[in-house]
Amino acid sequence: MKNDKLKATDFYLVTDATLTRKGILHDIQQALEAGCSIIQYREKKKSTREIIGEAEKIKTLTGGKALFLVNDRVDVALATDADGVHIGQDDMPFALARKLLGNAKIIGVTVHNADEAFEAERMGADYVGLSPIFATSTKLDAGKACGVSMIREVRKRIHIPIVVIGGITRENVAETIRAGADAAAAISAVVSSVDVYREVREFIEIIREAKRHQDQGLR
Repeated sequence: MKNDKLKATDFYLVTDATLTRKGILHDIQQALEAGCSIIQYREKKKSTREIIGEAEKIKTLTGGKALFLVNDRVDVALATDADGVHIGQDDMPFALARKLLGNAKIIGVTVHNADEAFEAERMGADYVGLSPIFATSTKLDAGKACGVSMIREVRKRIHIPIVVIGGITRENVAETIRAGADAAAAISAVVSSVDVYREVREFIEIIREAKRHQDQGLR
């Protein structure tokens, strides 16, 4: 069930309280109305009490409409019964996160190359977040851009879904899908906009069109 939902994902929204114009709850609501099927709540600066309170509201908004993942915080995911977490290479060890969350929950792992992606799949990750594809200023510790060629390398090594992030725009997202990505995440390109609904809708349409062309090319 969770794998089917992940494979059906087109656009992946990551929240950012520092970039949003109208608040992350507004961004999420607009993204859901536009058809976004997965939301990652990313918050680094608020207290745990505030984060849990906000996560509970997001859980209510996404209920039955989209998958709800929490960035890094396994404790918050457990407290709010989120659908899972997304963890980085320096966060809680994967095996411990899986032990705490159980097999029914989704765990995504940030990777930067094909070897890390292969290891993530071997450990049992449900998807990988390949980052950064292009240069980005949203995440200062993202590292050097790996480029579209890395998507092709990772696609050859793993079978689980690939979500690409880092410098993704409407102009370059189709290229990432054609290279083998299953979904794309954009932060500043969406939440900094005055019209989050329009941005998400356009991303979804571009991604779906790229997937259609890819499918036709394989026949």
